[in-house]
Amino acid sequence: MLLGKVLAEAAMKEDKFITWLPSYGAEVRGGTAHCMVVVSDSEIGSAYVSKADALIIMNAPSLNRFKARLKKNGLLIANSSLTGDFSEKNARVSACPFSDMACALGNIKVANMIALGCFAALTGIVQPQSLREVIREIAPADKRELVTVNLAALEQGIKLM
Repeated sequence: MLLGKVLAEAAMKEDKFITWLPSYGAEVRGGTAHCMVVVSDSEIGSAYVSKADALIIMNAPSLNRFKARLKKNGLLIANSSLTGDFSEKNARVSACPFSDMACALGNIKVANMIALGCFAALTGIVQPQSLREVIREIAPADKRELVTVNLAALEQGIKLM
């Protein structure tokens, strides 16, 4: 959810039209909770995405549940730490061990920011500086120390691509 929110707010900073549609089910961390983000240069008719241009998949249950929603030859960014090795013949796949990399940074919860950095570098949908600004702005006052590790994770993801 945070990955989608940061992406959406960064796009807003760049005067793009956005929708952010989170879906909180009965899932807990590691489940298949998800969000849909639409970024456009023009008005958006619907927040719902039936076929996505890109998916960022953080675990195996999400891969199994959502891979059919990717457009043919769409971009699939996957956390290979939790999805394992796989292939998709109708997708451009970029699989990296985001969770392992986040652990090396000292906080497994920043795997999403590494993935976001990869996505930004591969797509150019938003500028990295906009993402950095949002990360600094949305950190709760009592958790400001998370800004540094989230920014390091974002940079690591950008450099991967």
